[in-house]
Amino acid sequence: MSDEFRKNLLGPEPTLLPEEPEVVSRLAAGDEAVDLAAKHPTSSLVWAILADEAYAEGRTIESYAYARTGYHRGLDALRRNGWRGAGPVPYSHEPNRGFLRSLNALGRAAASIGEIDEAERIAKFLRESDPEASEKLSGS
Repeated sequence: MSDEFRKNLLGPEPTLLPEEPEVVSRLAAGDEAVDLAAKHPTSSLVWAILADEAYAEGRTIESYAYARTGYHRGLDALRRNGWRGAGPVPYSHEPNRGFLRSLNALGRAAASIGEIDEAERIAKFLRESDPEASEKLSGS
């Protein structure tokens, strides 16, 4: 039996997004996510931060919009990096966390506005991406 056959039985390889050194360093330097979103609109991380901040301040609809943007930017990045609509997106790989945080924030905001089918779909997607992400982010 070939290694390729075994690999296919195990499913797709994990998708690992590239690092965003400028975004991470600017955040560490104290730059605001809202300013970084204008400079780095493809970064799921900055959209996830904005979604979390809005949600914490009771701005659920804004949180939903920010999370939806981060989610779609993350899907674009995943596809550019070989993801084909299924397969692991490991939480342990730091650059994946922006997408996973956006996904979690989208599910949280969807549930808050009564969009239950969407919240359930997102929760399933998060669990299938990485059960660890689902566990670690469920409190946020």
